[in-house]
Amino acid sequence: MDTPAGERPTLKTIAFMTGLGITTVSRALKDAPEIGEETRKRVQLVARQVGYRPNRAGVRLRTGKTNVISLILNTEQEVTGFSSDMIYGISEVLADTPYHLIVTPYSRRNDPMEPVRYVVETGSADGIIISRTEPDDPRVKYMLEYGFPFAAHGRTHMGLEHPWHDFDNFAYARDAVRALITAGRRKLALLGPAPTLSYHYHMRDGFHEGVFEAGASEVPFNGATLDTAIGDIKARTVELMRRPNRPDGIVSGSGGAAFAIVAGIEEAGLKLGRDVDLVSKQSSRLLHWFRREIFTVDEDIKLAGRELSSAVLKRIGGADVKSLQSLSVPDKPAREG
Repeated sequence: MDTPAGERPTLKTIAFMTGLGITTVSRALKDAPEIGEETRKRVQLVARQVGYRPNRAGVRLRTGKTNVISLILNTEQEVTGFSSDMIYGISEVLADTPYHLIVTPYSRRNDPMEPVRYVVETGSADGIIISRTEPDDPRVKYMLEYGFPFAAHGRTHMGLEHPWHDFDNFAYARDAVRALITAGRRKLALLGPAPTLSYHYHMRDGFHEGVFEAGASEVPFNGATLDTAIGDIKARTVELMRRPNRPDGIVSGSGGAAFAIVAGIEEAGLKLGRDVDLVSKQSSRLLHWFRREIFTVDEDIKLAGRELSSAVLKRIGGADVKSLQSLSVPDKPAREG
């Protein structure tokens, strides 16, 4: 039976092609245990061959679910692979489920509550993943109040339990300082996230602990954060490196910012690895290709996507919140080769 052009294949299509009843086909597609393995495989093979997809409107009428997860993503997220890696990781987990991913974008110039309210109030998804988590995050409070399943890329400081996955930025910054001290550096600067974000405090506290335990000194990276435009980070680095009391070691909170820092160091007439050392997080291998002298630490954003999507699905299924919290521990900073 050929499906007429422009028409979606349905359960009736598969039932006709397999000689089975519509109810049997429906149960086979859901891996119902009462359906034999051979029948399930045959039905699922035919479904793939004809390009069958469940009708979301029908699913929602029957179950009250949309089978959709919404990733609410800032459109200005770091360009060196963050967004694509996050989406890839989420998609890996959703691939073997009935769920689909939609990306709901917003800009830092807009209220980050708007897309969350839209999804919750319209019921356009069964769960939400958010990033750029804040210490006192109104999005988290709102979704907890409404009992809406979600997971946050990052922790809050509100004393409220919620699903999250985070990278241990405290350990990263502390170990970055230790690597710079081992390399003979004593005057250190940190280019970290904006103070509106939770991981600003984790990274700052780890940096300060490393500086304190080594008896080193901090040279403030005034007027710049990871949210500062790349061109401005470069200009601030040039200014910083031309000061009499310039740093001889820098810790960067992102790979994108590291490119600007290196450009600023070299424009100031200094040489990376000789006059100053740099430690940076990276979500790809680009920094190693760019300058082998950089100490790098990998942050696996695909893993974050997998952890967050898994947490949302389990929360939809009623799992306890405390079982849906995970922390990635970084490797020690290292140079290529």
